[in-house]
Amino acid sequence: MKSLEYAIETRRLNISYGDDRVIKDVDMKIPKKTVFALMGPSGCGKSTMLRAFNRILELNKDAKVSGEIRLFGENIYGPGVDPTEVRKETGMVFQYPNPFPHLTVFENVAIGLRLNKLVKSRDELEDRVHWALEKAALLEEVRDRLKNYPSELSGGQKQRLVIARALAMKPKILLMDEPTANIDPIGTRKIEELLFELKREYTIVLVTHSPAQAARVSNHVGFLYLGELIEVGKTGKIFESPGSELTEKYLTGELI
Repeated sequence: MKSLEYAIETRRLNISYGDDRVIKDVDMKIPKKTVFALMGPSGCGKSTMLRAFNRILELNKDAKVSGEIRLFGENIYGPGVDPTEVRKETGMVFQYPNPFPHLTVFENVAIGLRLNKLVKSRDELEDRVHWALEKAALLEEVRDRLKNYPSELSGGQKQRLVIARALAMKPKILLMDEPTANIDPIGTRKIEELLFELKREYTIVLVTHSPAQAARVSNHVGFLYLGELIEVGKTGKIFESPGSELTEKYLTGELI
């Protein structure tokens, strides 16, 4: 894909489910190698937009996307674009930790590499799996349990295993849909610390309903409300001096 100043850029993005328009004329730019928090109340369209960024939204037959989403300058909804290639560039982490329960810790990370034939030898496979686990700050905790199953891991460890699975594919962008919503505070802290490390090499788009989390971990933030992008900018600027009354009400807890 082309490489330009922004990792993701939307132009007049509209998304509908049947007659229900859930994303409305959104123009947004997400810089490279940053944590971009997409925040807003439940039901405002955050997760829908995130799923459009790697074209898994189109697996829902009722969903319709119009406008443009550009990844590193290329419109991923343009003619001739292979959604499989788009998904290789954009790792996805969901709200509920979803490692494959029938696969070992090792094979959970290795499966994408095997299916896409991205490694040529067992040694290369092992090196990539260990690399991904280390990137996800999990290797030291599971080094002696690679043949065990994910059911033996804590919720936070399962989520970091899923992050390692995504990283093993060496994407350029990580899409995270409320990745700490269903894990304990210790696991949340470890994943938030991990984001600071990962943004050195990856663009991370983090969906969160928590302004506090957005303030802690993001460099830039966008506020969605009822499908409209109300405000976007550097996190410090938005939190210290919001330009919209709606944003201010959301940040102070008046708008939920």
